[in-house]
Amino acid sequence: MLEGKALIEDTDMPVKMQIQAMASASQALDLYDVFDCKSIAAHIKKEFDKRYGGGWQCVVGSNFGCFFTHSKGTFIYFGLETLQFLIFKGASSPSSP
Repeated sequence: MLEGKALIEDTDMPVKMQIQAMASASQALDLYDVFDCKSIAAHIKKEFDKRYGGGWQCVVGSNFGCFFTHSKGTFIYFGLETLQFLIFKGASSPSSP
């Protein structure tokens, strides 16, 4: 397990959820090859969906850009080992006329 070695870049999650995010990422890295980012992301997403209800999104990799809308209190972006992790719960945006 790699707890304590994650570097949080940005978050608005409650501390307990932040700890869960990093623990889920660490567990996924124990289960999957570091190059299998899709399986790592799927593991974390399924864990968050199970614990906190559906609608979670997870992006894992070493080089990516993104732009998204998230529900308040559900966003974290952190690094662990050589990977970056972005976890958030999507939010609906007001529809355009």
